[in-house]
Amino acid sequence: MAKPELDVARIRKWCATRVPEHVQEQLRVEALVADRHVTIVERRPPWQEGLEWSTFPVARLRFTMKTGLWSLYWRDRNGKFHLYDRREPTVKVQELLDFLDSHEDPIFWG
Repeated sequence: MAKPELDVARIRKWCATRVPEHVQEQLRVEALVADRHVTIVERRPPWQEGLEWSTFPVARLRFTMKTGLWSLYWRDRNGKFHLYDRREPTVKVQELLDFLDSHEDPIFWG
């Protein structure tokens, strides 16, 4: 059992609605999908021509097939992800997205 595709689509749609269209040349929020997790990243255009957009990981949502639960992870200053223990794993990925949207903990959005 892979990640639920409806949940992945929900995460992508959530990311797409984070930044107003008229600002998307300066900032984007995107979902990078891997086998067992989805990393939510903030992307910014290059400061110098010829460079690529920079990517800054904000949070990671990990799906555990055995339990069917989504867990939230935060990133430390060294780029390593850790389980966010202030939020219980849930079957509803939308609950984690709503929490990220609330900006309740500045560890994610600064």
